[in-house]
Amino acid sequence: MPGQDFIVIPDAAPVTVALEPAQSALHSLLLLLRAESISGFSDWVTRTASALTPQERRRHELVILGLHYAVLPEKSWPSFPAYIDHLTSCNPIALRDKMLTTYSRFAPMLEGGKNHYGEPQMIDWDEVLKDADSYLEFLSERFCEDALDEELEREAYSYVIDPPAMQDLIISHLRKMWDEHLAPEWEQVKPMLQDAVRAFQQIDFSSMSQFQAAQFITGQELEKEKWEKVLEKAKKVIFVPTAHVGPYLGKFWTGDTLCVLFGARLPEGSQFHAPDLSRAEIVVRLNALADDNRLRILKHISEKGELSSQEIMTGLGLSQSATSRHLKQLSATGYLSERRCNGAKCYQLNTERIENTLQAVSSFLST
Repeated sequence: MPGQDFIVIPDAAPVTVALEPAQSALHSLLLLLRAESISGFSDWVTRTASALTPQERRRHELVILGLHYAVLPEKSWPSFPAYIDHLTSCNPIALRDKMLTTYSRFAPMLEGGKNHYGEPQMIDWDEVLKDADSYLEFLSERFCEDALDEELEREAYSYVIDPPAMQDLIISHLRKMWDEHLAPEWEQVKPMLQDAVRAFQQIDFSSMSQFQAAQFITGQELEKEKWEKVLEKAKKVIFVPTAHVGPYLGKFWTGDTLCVLFGARLPEGSQFHAPDLSRAEIVVRLNALADDNRLRILKHISEKGELSSQEIMTGLGLSQSATSRHLKQLSATGYLSERRCNGAKCYQLNTERIENTLQAVSSFLST
């Protein structure tokens, strides 16, 4: 008889890079709600966000935030319209219950404001949904106060207890956003995203840990302890290239599958020829430099050495919100390295990243 080790169960979830049109589209729609507070997203995000009327924006918040887990796909779809068609064919109660099941995966927050995402828990939904106050109390036990918009969640509740109305709202809004904003943009960026997927699919990740693969694919220095904990929870990890997230990363849980969205790029050292991808990555890097205050921050740190965010804010006379926004973009792009010092975030200049950016521009223009 064969030995007991003739079948080896892998210790870590498989890592793949895929197009995932439905997850990619929904993430782009989510970015529209962060365009005012975070700099560095693509021009499409800033243009589309500014074009929404106050009424359209509120409806968008209701669907994408208030009904988020009803909207989020549970598997791969060949296109975003195909996913909308699926939502149309769903039983309205099943669609609503999908959201409630996801909420049941969030345990009540522990001391310190940390919540836990795991297996679904038994919840008395009749009690939770008996009125808007009970629904708000349930959410407030699981999500941070600054993440909850009480007025928005009360409006969402009116749809949660009326599944057919919820389904009609979701479908009509997603179709409108696709037809008026996403469809032409998707056709334009799809070939570039496909190139990114093909380039990464040529890479053998078998010798890498999940964390090493995540850093390699995203091209970012990730916080090891934080990301290893997230990755080890997943039964499957899918990395999805996007044209809109800029230097940042996005993250979706769909059941036990983790989707990580990253700025479309070529693998380090790749011989894959994709000029649009090279140009897109350069645009992201140069975008971070195309602002007087961000250049002032880099120069200030270059002259003074490692500084805390408070020292940068005071030294340059910037507001707290502006300083935070600029430091996020500069750190995400790799121009600054950050660490914790005496309980505060401190920043150092990453001269290697600056040199790499200049070299990338030179190489792109000379080929």
